[in-house]
Amino acid sequence: MVINTDGLVITERQVGESDRLVTVLTREEGVLRAFARKAKLLKSSKLSATQLFCYSRFSIYKGREKYMIDDAQPIEVFFDLRRDIGRLSLAQYFCELAGVLAPQEAAAGDFLRLLLNAMHFLAADSRPQLLLKAIVEMRMLSLAGYMPNLICCAECACYEAEEMYFLPRSGKLLCGNCNRQSPEAAVRLSPGTVTALRHTIYAEFEKLFAFRLPESGQKELARASEQYVLQTLERSFATLEFYRQMSGGGGQV
Repeated sequence: MVINTDGLVITERQVGESDRLVTVLTREEGVLRAFARKAKLLKSSKLSATQLFCYSRFSIYKGREKYMIDDAQPIEVFFDLRRDIGRLSLAQYFCELAGVLAPQEAAAGDFLRLLLNAMHFLAADSRPQLLLKAIVEMRMLSLAGYMPNLICCAECACYEAEEMYFLPRSGKLLCGNCNRQSPEAAVRLSPGTVTALRHTIYAEFEKLFAFRLPESGQKELARASEQYVLQTLERSFATLEFYRQMSGGGGQV
């Protein structure tokens, strides 16, 4: 069986002297791990198409136990990600997150679309990194079935208050009054950041990346989204730790 699909390489590992084992986030088949024979050879058509961050058109043969890449043609290589260590490390984190949350052997078009748009803005350096990070974290978790309840205060149904708090462990909002009765750790959000956090999960995709926040709001948003990832998935990410080091803290609380 041959699968013809486009996808983004989210991990790559050299096998032997000339082969590659890659993980690809594909539109039709989700996350696939496949071997690309002789992909490291300079004359190979797979050389650039199977490298990390490359968005390519793949022809993949599905065997009984493994996938083999018959052919691969690059569509976009996102070369500019490698010009800055901060952007590079954030892109690696996005890929690791996708590898954990995107489905395997099932349609993943929304995940791929999200990641490609984030890579585009990140490579062009046209959006603040903390905004992109929060958008990818919150939207990808929501796509994977972990959408938080951000409509109103979970206790009194207040939509907006002078003080609003996001509770990463339970994925809900509380107003200032209700939060005083809660033993759960919470992230305090300004009104603008509450609106932005809602936007990351409820906005139509065409408008998803089209908002701005002052630097203080970006940091609030990044703290909330990062803590939601860590609390929801109950694990750490090596790429996130590396991004924190390279960016002077990132969204760390």
